[in-house]
Amino acid sequence: MRTNWAGGGRVFGYARARRALVAGSALACVLETLTMSVLLRHWPVLDDVVPVLGLCAVACVAALHASSVARPHLLDTDTHALRLRRAARADVVVPLGHIASAERELRVTRRRADGELDLPVGFRTSVTLQLAEPVSHFTLLGRQRQVDTVHFHADDADRVVETLAEAIRRARTVPSTFPGPPG
Repeated sequence: MRTNWAGGGRVFGYARARRALVAGSALACVLETLTMSVLLRHWPVLDDVVPVLGLCAVACVAALHASSVARPHLLDTDTHALRLRRAARADVVVPLGHIASAERELRVTRRRADGELDLPVGFRTSVTLQLAEPVSHFTLLGRQRQVDTVHFHADDADRVVETLAEAIRRARTVPSTFPGPPG
């Protein structure tokens, strides 16, 4: 995994849960291409085009998986923010000061409620963030939504929750500027 851009942060992957789905989709594309080549063997022009289309389909499936692997969730200790991603579809920055609680909660996605953001993998989420202040989320088409609850998936949800709790505690522990008692 490419982590050289993480700076002082920690990365949390979420692509492990979709490996079987990606492998199955790539296999289905290959089988479909082979089947279409057999069915279209009497039409030479189409028989030459189908393998190219099949190769493009396998490349698209691989690219979707690669985008999930190359863009993991990131806890940036320099900016004190959690950056939640889902491939190229979503990129939400949550300042650590906005997080009221982080807990491990395995959920199957359901209908989205107002103020909630779901970033599932395989229709499941494993971590829930309750926010003290809402953050902005921009949809794929650029529409802005305010969210105060974020449900997302992480491969190691327990480690994410523990690391977040530690980072939140450190971010909230600010040295006092009060010099002490007079005198």
